[in-house]
Amino acid sequence: MSKQSENRSAWPDSRQLQHILIDIAEAEVVSRYHHPDITRKRDGSLVTDADLAVQARLIEQLSAGWPDIPLLGEEMGPDEQQVVAERDCYWCVDPLDGTTNYSAGLPFFALSLALIVEGRAVLGIVYDPVRRECFRAERGRGAWLNDEVLTLPQGPNTLQECIAIVDLKRLTPELAIRLSNCPPYRSQRCFGAIALEWCWLAAGRAHLNLHGGQKLWDYAAGQLIFSEAGGVSNQDLTDQERLGLTVRPALGAVNEPLYRHWQAWLQEAGFPPS
Repeated sequence: MSKQSENRSAWPDSRQLQHILIDIAEAEVVSRYHHPDITRKRDGSLVTDADLAVQARLIEQLSAGWPDIPLLGEEMGPDEQQVVAERDCYWCVDPLDGTTNYSAGLPFFALSLALIVEGRAVLGIVYDPVRRECFRAERGRGAWLNDEVLTLPQGPNTLQECIAIVDLKRLTPELAIRLSNCPPYRSQRCFGAIALEWCWLAAGRAHLNLHGGQKLWDYAAGQLIFSEAGGVSNQDLTDQERLGLTVRPALGAVNEPLYRHWQAWLQEAGFPPS
């Protein structure tokens, strides 16, 4: 890892960023809840005026405070995203994680902001404006929920005791059927907002997760929070790897023994597919 990645004194203050994100959420997301303007993107996914307003406000405020750090946002075009992703330092933003939930009035969505330095997330903030819960992490320093230290409890000892967050629709049909008919865990949920799901895992509200393909803005902040709280996932990078725009399958568990059991069960079931 480079000196830039290790020099935390050069990173922006995550507490200051937390307040920026909260203020924008209250002004642009909460104010539009239950009556957003909704359109469809070319890929068929939804986008609301709240998504666009949050991204615009973040570009404005982050560029004013840190003009040398560009921003990669979900609502940018792919060519522009690729240019930013090749930089050594950039913001990664999901302006509204869980847009479909937000559009339908389902109270599970969040704003997600990460700072990527030399291919690693070094700061992560995810704010849930419904519950007014702000999850925050700094690489190597820990995680916090509303400024209280966030540390995972030990958790269950066996898969059979676990609650799993599983997104079935992005798995192979064979694996989805097997998980539906013969799950190794006690119960399964899917909430529809990936960054916030990582944070709920970090808070011990579930014990396992599985997703067939997450984009960088889906997981960059949330997975860092989960890792700094003590969770284990396949998103941890080797020294030679860098975060990028490649869609990545994700699995995680709240402790190392559970992770090994979960990974072994999934490998036997053919995940990830070759």
